[in-house]
Amino acid sequence: MKRLIKFALNHIPRPVVQRMAGWAVPIMGLVYKGHGRECPVCGSRYRKFLPYGYTDAGSRENALCPSCLSLERHRMLWMWLERNTDIMTSLPVVLHVAPEVCLMRKFRRAYKGCPERYITADLESPLADLQMDIQAIPLADQSVDVIFCNHILEHVEDDRLAMREMWRVMRSGGWGVLLSPVDLSLAKTFEDDTITDPEERTRIFGQYDHRRNYGLDYADRLREAGFEVEECDYSAEFTPEERERYGLRREIIYVVRKA
Repeated sequence: MKRLIKFALNHIPRPVVQRMAGWAVPIMGLVYKGHGRECPVCGSRYRKFLPYGYTDAGSRENALCPSCLSLERHRMLWMWLERNTDIMTSLPVVLHVAPEVCLMRKFRRAYKGCPERYITADLESPLADLQMDIQAIPLADQSVDVIFCNHILEHVEDDRLAMREMWRVMRSGGWGVLLSPVDLSLAKTFEDDTITDPEERTRIFGQYDHRRNYGLDYADRLREAGFEVEECDYSAEFTPEERERYGLRREIIYVVRKA
């Protein structure tokens, strides 16, 4: 299973993977049905989640929910949203960049009566409403209340420009969650655009399409764009048993706000 998933991630175009995953992953998950793991996003139970990763070294056990396709960060973020926001009832204008299927389904149901207030956007995904480059967001200044952009900025050529664009379109008083994989052992972000070989990029950055490894200065980059930043170590609020049950791993939630 691990080899099959790794092959799909590395060799099948992303738009094709996104279309296939909705039916292929649940079929693979039939052999994992049972108890021991519970997805807080969709409520499904399995004896374990599917493995996920682009490399053997980077493959994670108990990562991918076979039912809704949530990963560890999606399950953690969903629980944070449920417990710390009223987004599903107040229905602010949302820009959801590279929308994750598991979360997008939740939002689309909540926004059924006002779909224009939930905007999905992606550079190439066939699932998104708006095809766009996050470095040039085709929306007016101060036009959205909330932005979700998770595990995207490490792919972007000019991440600082993308951050400034998100600050530009966010209304004063708005907020967002801008998750990126951050290496907490690195004091400073490492990036080197001279590394172009896909295999070498995978070796150094963890994926062939990553452009940088963020360090502890990630929050400072967000602040440079104009945001106020709260760093929330949310997984630490769960017991070891709960982290195992929900399939969580440590990842800082970066909550940004615009004064």
